[in-house]
Amino acid sequence: MAISTLGTATAPSGLDVAGTVSQLMTVERQPLALLARKEAGYQATLSAYGNVKSALASFQTAMSGLSNLSRFQALSATAADATILTASANSSAVPGSYAVQVGSLAQAQTIAAAGQTSASAAIGAGATTTISFQFGTISGGSLTAGVYSSATFTQDATQAMGTVTLNSSNNSLQGIRDAINAANLGVTATIVNDGSAAPYRLVLASNTTGATKSMKISVAGDATLQGLLAYDPAGTQNLTQSSAAKDAALTVNGIAISSASNAVTGAIQGATLNLAKTGTTTLAVARDAGAMQSAVQAFVAAYNDVHKTLTDLTAYNAATKTGAVLLGDSTVLTLQTQIRSALSSTLTGSGGSLTSLSQIGVALQRDGTMALDAAKLTTAIANNFNDVAGLFAAIGKPTDSLVNFVSSSTNTKPGSYAVNVTTLATQGNTAGSAAAGLTISAGVNDQLLMVLDGVSATVTLPAGTYTASALAAQVQATINGTAAFSAAGAAVNVTQSAGVISITSNRYGAGSGVNVTGNGLFNLLGGAPTTAAGVDVAGTINGVSATGAGQTLTGTIGTATEGLKIQVVGGTTGARGTLNFSQGYAYKLNALAGNFLNSTGPVASRTDGINKSIKDIGKRRDAFNLRMVDVEAHYRKQFTALDVMLSNMSQTSNFLTQQLASLPKIS
Repeated sequence: MAISTLGTATAPSGLDVAGTVSQLMTVERQPLALLARKEAGYQATLSAYGNVKSALASFQTAMSGLSNLSRFQALSATAADATILTASANSSAVPGSYAVQVGSLAQAQTIAAAGQTSASAAIGAGATTTISFQFGTISGGSLTAGVYSSATFTQDATQAMGTVTLNSSNNSLQGIRDAINAANLGVTATIVNDGSAAPYRLVLASNTTGATKSMKISVAGDATLQGLLAYDPAGTQNLTQSSAAKDAALTVNGIAISSASNAVTGAIQGATLNLAKTGTTTLAVARDAGAMQSAVQAFVAAYNDVHKTLTDLTAYNAATKTGAVLLGDSTVLTLQTQIRSALSSTLTGSGGSLTSLSQIGVALQRDGTMALDAAKLTTAIANNFNDVAGLFAAIGKPTDSLVNFVSSSTNTKPGSYAVNVTTLATQGNTAGSAAAGLTISAGVNDQLLMVLDGVSATVTLPAGTYTASALAAQVQATINGTAAFSAAGAAVNVTQSAGVISITSNRYGAGSGVNVTGNGLFNLLGGAPTTAAGVDVAGTINGVSATGAGQTLTGTIGTATEGLKIQVVGGTTGARGTLNFSQGYAYKLNALAGNFLNSTGPVASRTDGINKSIKDIGKRRDAFNLRMVDVEAHYRKQFTALDVMLSNMSQTSNFLTQQLASLPKIS
């Protein structure tokens, strides 16, 4: 609380009450200066800790990126002629030189409807009309002027069919175009003006290249719309094809390969070829030593940055005999000690030949900085390329090819752990008891009421007569195209053997299941289909029972394998080899920095304490100022009373002097 300034003039007695009280209050307020100095010191410390937090956050970001295996296992893929193809490679690629000849590029199908005089005029009577899109392969027959003769159409079971509904609100070319595009069915609709008497033509293009992505369009409802849009490559074609769906054709080292996409994967292990034109070139796949060197240099630079910040904030200048703000600060000293300790430890559990940073030329210097011996790093990369990553990232190396390392947590301890599987994960399945009926009739046997992986929906199969394989493909495409299932990420694989249909969930584990009822059940699956629910994988890691979910086993809480996740994708039950797990330096430092910075960590604890001290000083200052009001009032009261007393004494003295002066003089 501020204290008002005394404003009285010199008192009648001659005593300067205001000045005297002011001087006394200056002395009384001296403790406030001490509090201000303490507060300034705390504020400076708090600001310095802001720099500490910023440096640690940057360090953590760098370490998090360097914990990624891909930073250290990069391979380059370079084509001799980049106009023919470009390529990329991941860590599973095999270095070498590959001869590639591109014979043809993959292409998407494009079909066009008959021209209309207006793009906005209504087409047909406006009756509710359903347009159904299917995707598959056109084979056999011949193609003349964009129309197929004597061809067959085989549906692609992996691509879901979709529908669009038209009515009087959207039965113009523009409305049809917008409805198809809004449905996101894998088809793009546009309107082209060809300049003829009826210039406006609806053009439909598949969004995906490949021979299996040709369109078949069924129209139910308005006859005029059916005459415009119905398209069956094996039957009536009211649209004409301007470009055919084709696979890319190429050879790699003389081996013929086809690909639905111009981004070709699998032709060369771990590599993706992006085809641009036909021609012949060579592709060189090599270990990217430069990327690995850059990653190691980034690790060294990140450490030196945080080291400099912490050192500068705790330094002592002998020349000026002054210390930095955080000189002797125990929290910062602890941070520095823990970082150095993590760097000086030896890694365990990697199963590789590299266990310390010094083996690749990274070492701490006497002044605490980190230095890199580039020549030693180059040698280490040349001799132990695959092991360098283990020095930085968390990595698990299973000895069984059907056991995959998924992830770990900061609680997972490095080591070599035996894996034993007692139960393999299975998928939910419903299998027919008799050959399926091949004729689907609307309202008779076309509906399946399904519960797939816990999600319920009604599936309506298109009416028609099918072969067994075509029916299986149609069932799969229709189920997977059902909105409720696709939104939940649920899907199935439908197969047939001797006409008997089997529906299997794509999901593994106890949450996987396929249950079917509805009027189409008997026709599709017979009178007594068998249903089996999925089962989770079960087993042990390091001799301790692990938690199974789908195909994933997770280590038990409170054990060395806590947080360790592995995936068992097949094989047999019983002993499945070992998993060598290690935590690299970048991984450890990322976790360490995270602990430093979390809400209960040492930095937060220290800054909370500083803020509490600053707040306490504010309270003490407020209380002191309140007390100063009383002290000032007391001083003023005392000196005012003294002023009055002195004034009275002065008057008495004057009176006595006058009286004495008036007495008769004695001769």
